[in-house]
Amino acid sequence: MKILYTESKLRNLKVSLSNGEIKKLPKKLFLAYSIQYKALAYDIKELLEKNNIIITKIKQVLGCSKIRLSDDESILFIGSGRFHSMNLFLQAKNIFILDNNRIINIQESEINALRSKRKTALLKFLSAENIGIFVSTKPGQSNLKKALLLKHRLNKKEKSCYIFVSNKIDISQFENFNIDSWINTACIGLSYDNPDIINLDEIPDI
Repeated sequence: MKILYTESKLRNLKVSLSNGEIKKLPKKLFLAYSIQYKALAYDIKELLEKNNIIITKIKQVLGCSKIRLSDDESILFIGSGRFHSMNLFLQAKNIFILDNNRIINIQESEINALRSKRKTALLKFLSAENIGIFVSTKPGQSNLKKALLLKHRLNKKEKSCYIFVSNKIDISQFENFNIDSWINTACIGLSYDNPDIINLDEIPDI
């Protein structure tokens, strides 16, 4: 089966940022956006640069995107919901979100709460006896070979491991299985805010 990928765009989006909202932003920004907001992101870039804000980079991000920032860079995320932005919480010291015509600075307490949940996920994994490894069949997210290798390594540690393969991963169904900890080998955004799931790259050397 041939698959055609096309960009999904929201049209006629307009944002009017007041001077007061723009002043909330630091002078150096990494501009991130979800694909539907690409055109708006470039409009915002032009507006901010006219207000003497340096845009170091503008980039589309996914729930699993990895970014590199210097110590003096902050992020402004343009998109909807928290799925994509939550992935950024653990990668930057200072994050802003565009919410209609307002600029919202993500509070440190919210970021620390997410970090606490990731620590809980690690502790659950380390003490788990029954471990589920879920694998996506979607292109770009499929990591079956890594899952099989990890299963082999965990079996040597006398852990019972089971691999679950699906095209559509529904974490609400996890409670139907006798699994102590789940390992995510697909999009890392699936695990955030869920202390029962640990990402593959969060697992320490075994």
